[in-house]
Amino acid sequence: MIDQTEPRAEVAAETKADKAPFLRLALEAGPLLLFFIANQTAGIMPATAVFMVATVVAVVLSIRLERRWPIMPMVGCVFVLVFGGLTLWLADDLFIKLKPTVVNLLFAAILFTGIATGRNFLKLMMGTVFELTDQGWRILTWRWAVFFVVLAVINEIVWRSFSTEFWAGFKLFGILPLTLAFAMAQMPVLLRHQVKPVD
Repeated sequence: MIDQTEPRAEVAAETKADKAPFLRLALEAGPLLLFFIANQTAGIMPATAVFMVATVVAVVLSIRLERRWPIMPMVGCVFVLVFGGLTLWLADDLFIKLKPTVVNLLFAAILFTGIATGRNFLKLMMGTVFELTDQGWRILTWRWAVFFVVLAVINEIVWRSFSTEFWAGFKLFGILPLTLAFAMAQMPVLLRHQVKPVD
């Protein structure tokens, strides 16, 4: 009798892997979407509270999905709770608007520090997802570090120049698509520098 257990397990694993990127995108966009809707309907303070709760839920679901502690989402969650808490406590939306700037500059500083000290922190965070050569990781690290700085600058320009409603919408309809487009633009580097499996 032919054992069908192993093939079925492989198909299930492949199906789960195929769905994973879409689930990660949903977990990333979900809190932003709820934040945008709440801000449009109730204002920045209730929206901040909704954003805090939704971000915690998204991180918990991400941990269950990936079966590991996702570093970047967890760091982002901590900052959402801190800056969101300050926003609600002091009734000042400056803090939640500054949060993306601070987080992006923090990620950039970590990556630049890794480059200066010969440690590849991007590889430590994403090494379980991609297998690249050291040169590939260095290229990606430089690009992501600079991109994080660009995101910080964009956030500063937008929240200082436009209304709170526009800024909240731009986080969802501007920053998120821009980040996805940048990530997709790195595919040539991933393909060119991926480690070939040994036969």
